[in-house]
Amino acid sequence: MSKAKKILKDKTIVVTGSSSGIGLATAAQIKRLGGRVLGVDIHAPHGDAADVVDEFYKADLSQQAMIDALVFALPQGIDGLANIAGLPPTAPAEKVLAVNLVGLKYLTEKLIPKMNNGASIVNLASLAGGGWADAISTIKASEGLTFDAVADFVRQHNVSSVGGRSYFFSKEALIVWTLQNRWTWRERGIRMNAVSPGPVDTPILGDFIETLGARAEKDMATMDRPGHPDDIAPVVAFLLSDMTTWIRGTNIPVDGGMASHLLCEGYGL
Repeated sequence: MSKAKKILKDKTIVVTGSSSGIGLATAAQIKRLGGRVLGVDIHAPHGDAADVVDEFYKADLSQQAMIDALVFALPQGIDGLANIAGLPPTAPAEKVLAVNLVGLKYLTEKLIPKMNNGASIVNLASLAGGGWADAISTIKASEGLTFDAVADFVRQHNVSSVGGRSYFFSKEALIVWTLQNRWTWRERGIRMNAVSPGPVDTPILGDFIETLGARAEKDMATMDRPGHPDDIAPVVAFLLSDMTTWIRGTNIPVDGGMASHLLCEGYGL
């Protein structure tokens, strides 16, 4: 690859969930584009995953103490953060919210002081979060949610694992958090955006089909194919690059057209 295409040359980027799926594909994409990957995952990398991570940090992102230790261990001078680690809807609701929302937000906010000016934050949301406008009151109630309060929040707001609601809510709230932080660190040139994949052929695709049942079957029948991690990783890498410094607080669907299909269907178009 020519130097002209190394759009992440000399950039140091933290990738959570780097040992598999979209996280691994993103780490590999970053390496191809000249970046240095600091991988974070609950599972140590092996095989291809080990080859694309320059430094690996093992951490359970559902645990505040482990995130504090991770932030302490990570170096200064971070140019990007790809928040890709996440749990599927088959996991316990408390764990889903702790990792996909509370832990993600906590890690991001703690890492800001270690980020360079002009850094980019990319959150992996989901097509499942597209109904966020109908969940505003619950999303507002989750602002400031702490690790210790997750279990009570799940009970009080009926954000259970039934029907995948915990997963859907975690992604709805993540999209809103991304929108809200469009200008939070603007004085330092730090931006935040989100990418929302549709169904992607990763090891957890079966979890979604199992949880969502007929809805998942309908979506899969409508689509030409499920996505692949390599469909998502280039968009994340693009947002991490200096080519996107004026894209702020945006959620980009990467879903084979499903978001557009659902909008048109909803409006009778």
